[in-house]
Amino acid sequence: MLLAFAYPDRIGHRRPGGDGRYTLANGRGAAFAEPQALARQELIVAVDLDDRERDARILLAAPLDRQQLLEHFADRIRREERIAWSTRAAAVLARRTLELDGLVLEEKPLATPPAATARAAMLAGVRELGIAALPWDRDARDLQGRIEFTRGELRGTADAAHWPAVSDSALLESLESWLGPWLEGITRREQLKSLPLGEALLARLSFGQQRELDQWAPTHLTLPGGTRVRVDYVAENAPLVSVRLQEVFGLATTPRLGRNRVPVTFRLLSPAQRPVQVTRDLASFWRGAYAQVRKDLRGRYPKHYWPENPLEARPTRGTRRPR
Repeated sequence: MLLAFAYPDRIGHRRPGGDGRYTLANGRGAAFAEPQALARQELIVAVDLDDRERDARILLAAPLDRQQLLEHFADRIRREERIAWSTRAAAVLARRTLELDGLVLEEKPLATPPAATARAAMLAGVRELGIAALPWDRDARDLQGRIEFTRGELRGTADAAHWPAVSDSALLESLESWLGPWLEGITRREQLKSLPLGEALLARLSFGQQRELDQWAPTHLTLPGGTRVRVDYVAENAPLVSVRLQEVFGLATTPRLGRNRVPVTFRLLSPAQRPVQVTRDLASFWRGAYAQVRKDLRGRYPKHYWPENPLEARPTRGTRRPR
């Protein structure tokens, strides 16, 4: 104890592993150069050190009794609850610690950390991992795109300020407000996959805005033959639909979304689902490029129906001419 009073910064606590390595109160690492009985002690005072290496070499030390240390250094002993995101574990770690200055003498798991503190730590983890760590699927990305599309079309109007920004950067900046309420019980990265991300995004909209969203940015477009195709609001040139050319026979003009403001981009596909044309002006396509596209496709797919006048033809998904 006298040595501990003389050299309080050299009080050392044995690291896990039992290999004679210690952490000192001043934050340095230290180790015995050779195996010896003293290296089995939990606590020591390193009296003499050779600190030329990264971990100092312990030349002379004495054992230290734990109970005496707690008694005589009581004014410097702290009991703390630490709840923080661990990059290494990719999880929120909750620990109850007993510390002497910067030296952790004891560390135990905290069974029930305060919910608010654990949530704040998990939000810090998501911020570190990035927005891509959330369980994005096609539905969630489509919803994000639909909200951003609607918000963009409302830009400059009085309603624009009431629509939330949901781009990746905006979501990262506002994690506490929209993601925080959905993180109850989630303390590890792997648990994020159970997060209902689509519901969390939709909850950012009022009931009225959710109805408006369907009017501004419907999820599907109905073609002349009754087929409903999914609208892509994420791709370049969105809103965009990918559909076989034969399914849009009879569609004279390009449909518009955004309350009839924005023409849909059509990625027209061959029977093998390969793009043959991309256009936002179907009327112009029928008048011009269709003749050459028809010629090419008749050569590659002779059993399919390729009418000379597509505007008078009925849409089809098969090889036969529709009756």
